[in-house]
Amino acid sequence: MLSYQHSYHAGNLADVHKHAILAVMLDYLTRKDKPLTYIETHSGRGLYRLDSDEAQKTGEARQGIGRLADAFATDHPYGRALSRVRAAHGADAYPGSPIIAAQILRPGDRMHLAELHPREHAALAEAMAGSGADVRRQDGAEMALAITPPTPRRGLLLIDPSYEVKTEYAATARLIGDVARKWNVGVIALWYPILGSGAHRAMLESLERQDLPRTLRHEVRFPPAREGHGMTGSGMFVVNAPFGLQAECARLDTVFGRLSR
Repeated sequence: MLSYQHSYHAGNLADVHKHAILAVMLDYLTRKDKPLTYIETHSGRGLYRLDSDEAQKTGEARQGIGRLADAFATDHPYGRALSRVRAAHGADAYPGSPIIAAQILRPGDRMHLAELHPREHAALAEAMAGSGADVRRQDGAEMALAITPPTPRRGLLLIDPSYEVKTEYAATARLIGDVARKWNVGVIALWYPILGSGAHRAMLESLERQDLPRTLRHEVRFPPAREGHGMTGSGMFVVNAPFGLQAECARLDTVFGRLSR
């Protein structure tokens, strides 16, 4: 399905959770003087406007980065990326994960991005122009399986499906197992929504049965964005979790804990 567009949800609480963890992982990986590869299976458009009609319609950004921006100062890699993007594109600009990654990666690193939606892909290609990123209109799972293990071999894969189709949960668990077997040193990061239906639970149980190396699972809870909205939290499941990530997760527990007070 190609109906999902992240413009309605950019900068929401799940984005804050996901992007803070992603930025910390990439920041750690780039401290070592060796090149790396960044791969993303569901890239979206890369750059969003929080004053757009779509963002204003849901109000999710106001409840997300609008409430928590002060928790990420410029000494935090997520905070630095936000500051740079706003300096370049205005106060209402919000970076998706490809732009956040581009702010942290170095000239010798490589980036492969997939996005199937034709309009989102066109916007992504425009947003990433001049970055050197390999931007593909391709199924992200197919791309990940085709290019792993990548060159350079060090690196990180972000999997961030829309989960519009129920079969995506099982398919994603299989994809992670397949990639991990091909790319045993790769960091594989999966984002998933926490829904009242509990649709994510079988996927996590499947991942846990695969005995993947150095896994870390972190979840935060928050009030629904609006009446009837089904997402009440955000989760990240990481294979080959980088050193120090647990400390960032503990910090995020405190940050998100403010929402219930």
